[in-house]
Amino acid sequence: MNGIKTKAARRSPFFTRGAVAALGLAAVAAAAFWQTPARSAEDAVVIPPPAVDEKAAGGTETAIFAGGCFWGVQGVFQHVKGVSKAVSGYTGGSAENAVYETVGSGRTGHAESVEITYDPSKVTYGQLLQVYFSVAHNPTQLNYQGPDQGTQYRSTIFAENDEQKKVAESYIAQLDKAKVFAKPIVTTLETGKTFYPAEDYHQDFLTLNPTYPYIVYNDLPKIENLKSLFPKLYTEKPVLVLASSKS
Repeated sequence: MNGIKTKAARRSPFFTRGAVAALGLAAVAAAAFWQTPARSAEDAVVIPPPAVDEKAAGGTETAIFAGGCFWGVQGVFQHVKGVSKAVSGYTGGSAENAVYETVGSGRTGHAESVEITYDPSKVTYGQLLQVYFSVAHNPTQLNYQGPDQGTQYRSTIFAENDEQKKVAESYIAQLDKAKVFAKPIVTTLETGKTFYPAEDYHQDFLTLNPTYPYIVYNDLPKIENLKSLFPKLYTEKPVLVLASSKS
């Protein structure tokens, strides 16, 4: 459980609300050190596209994915073309417990997750899953991602409807059969769960704190991997939650 304590310390409201100013000179120096090699804690994996996907349609749809710390997952999908919003939050538990400090106990049933609003005529659910499995997180880690441990960091797809469930189940079976990962996929499927947005100080955290050592090592390489592996899906300008809420 050391990972939970360390993560809680890194991500306390006091620090995040202070953002870069709270880092101070020592953290700036540390960031310079962390910026050097471009290797991340988790490497991306090249995987085939899904054999079964949703039919392209107009309008907007939502997808909810959990894959460890929501900072990096949100940051990745904010750079995907066709995505109009990606919000960090909590899914899997009740409304009254959807608070960062409580979710961090690992006893509320929530997972740190990201709700993605997208245009299926520009990016399909299957394409979002391909990014999720190959770039956004490691789907072979059970109840942890990198340094973060606990069920709140589990790999879970919260299917919004039967079609999403069918596409996700088919894709997991396809990837396992192809043995593209060194270990079996442990990603779970949950349905009928409500998404609750996280506190403002967690939104857009990757973009607002690019020199924060945790972001530099664990998450910025994911953006580079997205750009490298999915150039047609990548967009340089992220869609930010706080910017849209102020407009």
